[in-house]
Amino acid sequence: MRIRVIGVPMDLGADRRGVDIGASAIRYAGLNDQLRRLGYSVNDIGNIVVPQPESQPIGDPHVKYLEPIVQVSRDLADAVTAALQEGEFPLVLGGDHSIALGSITGVARVHRDIGVIWIDAHGDFNTHETTPSGNIHGMILGALAGLGHSSLTGLGGWSPKINTRSIVIVGARDLDVRERELLREQKIHVFTMTDIDQRGMSGVIEQAVEIASQASHGFHLSLDMDSLDPREAPGVGTPVRGGLTYREAHLAMEVIAASARMVSMDAVEVNPMLDRENATAQLAVELILSALGKRII
Repeated sequence: MRIRVIGVPMDLGADRRGVDIGASAIRYAGLNDQLRRLGYSVNDIGNIVVPQPESQPIGDPHVKYLEPIVQVSRDLADAVTAALQEGEFPLVLGGDHSIALGSITGVARVHRDIGVIWIDAHGDFNTHETTPSGNIHGMILGALAGLGHSSLTGLGGWSPKINTRSIVIVGARDLDVRERELLREQKIHVFTMTDIDQRGMSGVIEQAVEIASQASHGFHLSLDMDSLDPREAPGVGTPVRGGLTYREAHLAMEVIAASARMVSMDAVEVNPMLDRENATAQLAVELILSALGKRII
């Protein structure tokens, strides 16, 4: 397999600065060399251009930095579509989780019926009407499902991008009140940390793969590093205690790899400014490698 690495130094979608250098930190942790050691060819095309927050108006406080986020998402969608059309696997490095709007739109343009496994402490299922913060990184999964501001839902010219039956969230433990209501209304499959505690990661992730695989063209994996416990991944934008352990996260990636149904991936929310010796970026590299087939033996 040929892998196309695409960096997106986006921090417009979140309140806390620093995730804009996450893609660089992941590269610095040796991603490309280690992918090559697995036998993949790697085409790193560098970073999508993202404007600095200081140069942009915030705009509507319910959808902060909407216009530049939409423009970056368009550019990223085009880059992801091009990768797939040229026979390469898109591996997108964030940046905050708003980048998934572009990455999944780009995939859905080629593979019209795809599922999504969204591994995250948060649901990211708010809209401009339910958001308590106005931060767009908390609205992206909802927008991909067709809910929210028309500039987000309409990216690429059609909506929804993904069918709610094949969306699954894994590792949730911090959901807003109205977001929780939307998730229930839309019948989104949500596996919380309580589910993982009770059933074990093996049972949860196997069912998650089954749900996402209902889509006929495979699934996209969106890995937010805040899904892990802050003791494992201290350098993230919005840490929440009580997350995935090191081995739970690796097991999830290994089961996903074994399914052979993943068609694209993004890894987001690494914040080197809050990290310790680049540990979170190094862990992101390890998890990416596991998702792409690295085994213990």
